[in-house]
Amino acid sequence: MSVATARRDLEALSAAGIPVYPQPGRGGGWSLVGGARTDLTGLSATEAQALFLLVGPAAAVSEEARAALRKLVRALPQTFRADAEAAASATMIDPTRWGERDRRRPEIVDLLQAAVVRRRKVLLTYSSSARERTERLVDPWGLVDKDDIWYLLAGTDRGQRTFRVDRIVGAEPTEQPADRPDDFTLAGAWQQVVGEVEQRRSRTWATVLVEARFVPVLRNHFGRHCHTDAELDDGRARVRLGAPTPLDIARHLAGWGAMIEVVEPRSVQAELARIGAELTGRYTGTPRP
Repeated sequence: MSVATARRDLEALSAAGIPVYPQPGRGGGWSLVGGARTDLTGLSATEAQALFLLVGPAAAVSEEARAALRKLVRALPQTFRADAEAAASATMIDPTRWGERDRRRPEIVDLLQAAVVRRRKVLLTYSSSARERTERLVDPWGLVDKDDIWYLLAGTDRGQRTFRVDRIVGAEPTEQPADRPDDFTLAGAWQQVVGEVEQRRSRTWATVLVEARFVPVLRNHFGRHCHTDAELDDGRARVRLGAPTPLDIARHLAGWGAMIEVVEPRSVQAELARIGAELTGRYTGTPRP
């Protein structure tokens, strides 16, 4: 490689943001800026921005996270720092819906996270959906926050189990080493859990007729379990809706009144008729306002 070629390449690196600079005179040459000699110099400028766009909002969780973020910024090459700091403060995540109270992360999450990182067993006191309390010694494998509900994926004597953190009444960390399969990945395990739950959430399907303009509203209620089969000539759409039970579908549709016609199954029609009869019995004779 010629000197001219090397100089051209180094100048291109400098223009791209790599902190190199020329040193003229005897014994000179090209050098890296001192601050660039860190473990993060393998990051490109765009990679650094992507990293700080991701971790910036998360740093609001605790002072420790904010301190770690500041250290990461200082570890970057000088030429990357301004953009990284801007990226870290460019996004804020507010998980609270309009009109809701502030959502707070359960304090027990910190204890469980520490157990996952340290790979130590935890003695859980758990309340089931039937409010029955049991004690279980588990191997904590990972935590997932889905729609502001925290879940603990853990190993038990009966295999992998998923625990809702808001049903964990007590958690006592131990010094017993936790076991975890060598091929375990949290993302893969959670994807399997999601698939199983979504399958249970769509055990019952109903076919309904509704004005096409209301299909987006149904989609908001039923999510992935709402499928449009056809657009009809009268402006209505034939839609398939899924839920765990006929009663779940009926409860969602009862407030629509005659705007939705349930074609099938009979079980959903029967639940709607029962709900309608109960409401009629309760409010018949009530004077109008």
